[in-house]
Amino acid sequence: MGSGETPIFPIQIFRLKEGVSFNPEDPNYDLFKQACAVSAKRLFPNFSFLDASFNAQYYKGTPETEVAYMGCRTRVIGNTYDPQNEVTPGRGNLSFTSINLPRLAIRAHGDLELFFDLLDQKLDLSCEQMLARFDIQKRKKVYNMPFLMGQGVWTGSENLKYDDEVGEVLKNGTLSLGFIGLAETLKCLTGEHHGESERAQNLGLEIIGHMRSYLDKRAAQSQLNFSLLATPAEGLSGRFVKMDRERYGSIEGITDREYYTNSFHVPVYYDINAFKKIELEAPYHALTNAGHISYVELDGDPTHNLEAFEAIIRHMKECGVGYGSVNHPVDRDSVCGYNGIIGDRCPKCGREEGNIPFERIRRITGYLVGTLDRFNNGKRAEESQRVKHGVAVADIESEGIVAHTDVPIEA
Repeated sequence: MGSGETPIFPIQIFRLKEGVSFNPEDPNYDLFKQACAVSAKRLFPNFSFLDASFNAQYYKGTPETEVAYMGCRTRVIGNTYDPQNEVTPGRGNLSFTSINLPRLAIRAHGDLELFFDLLDQKLDLSCEQMLARFDIQKRKKVYNMPFLMGQGVWTGSENLKYDDEVGEVLKNGTLSLGFIGLAETLKCLTGEHHGESERAQNLGLEIIGHMRSYLDKRAAQSQLNFSLLATPAEGLSGRFVKMDRERYGSIEGITDREYYTNSFHVPVYYDINAFKKIELEAPYHALTNAGHISYVELDGDPTHNLEAFEAIIRHMKECGVGYGSVNHPVDRDSVCGYNGIIGDRCPKCGREEGNIPFERIRRITGYLVGTLDRFNNGKRAEESQRVKHGVAVADIESEGIVAHTDVPIEA
């Protein structure tokens, strides 16, 4: 921007595909490297992986069949209602509802059969709620949506008259069920989250796989696009845990923080190798067909080690991640214009933080906020507890990934 600021909106996304931009011999590989350099400085672009099996299955060689993620994570591509119209443009998400998984685990007291019974009850209730909402939406007229329907933006709406109901064309949209706090759920049911044990990881995949299977069946029965979302939970993470702590008390590892962990993510406070984190979260991307994202949190300035940055993105692709990005500090002194990492004193002009605070841009879930004080309490607590990964050459080569550099990302 004009004075060197990092724009916090909109989100830019770089699509990666073998034969186009992913490998050194690809014609647009130079653009991939440039995207890494920009993201290492500005946090965007994020990266979507068109070769992931659950994305590649829809690609028919046209731009319309390339998966496109809405900035934060939402994904609309499959179409149970009209399989001949499995495209991205002209469609959208109609509504989504999120389930508080940790509360179900607390109520189950370690009884897995009871947990899944409670989960099925909430799945039924949530789908009925979305259908009730859809029943209201479908009765709207074209004149209620003068841009989407009146201008033919929504697929099929060009065939409608001014006072026609929009229900048939809305069926191309999605009804998405989300979830929050898988890590706390597993901690409650097994004593460990999925970053700590293979047993917990297997149960996590079973729980999310159960939800996906349920929604696939509902989609087939209703011929509507029920789908499973890895909820972003900008405000929900703090709201749900506050409600549960008031009801059930402070439970270690479950309700004793100011937030529930976002969707299927390994807890931000858990000290884990960055590449291992990617490997654990990747299988959940295939299950969450309404949208997903995985992050790696870096400490230090990644512009000093772009090879390591690219290695992380490449590892996401190889593990089957659909959509991912890298978090790192983005600070700026608005007085002298310095961009980089700033502690208590600006490295350029020596100014200390005072009446004019330094800008400290961080990512909440998908979007950026201008300063940390714009976070809600839950997300501020989460950001302060995030484990930062220092990725040096040795770390990368230990994962079988070669980065030709001698400059580490300093912890």
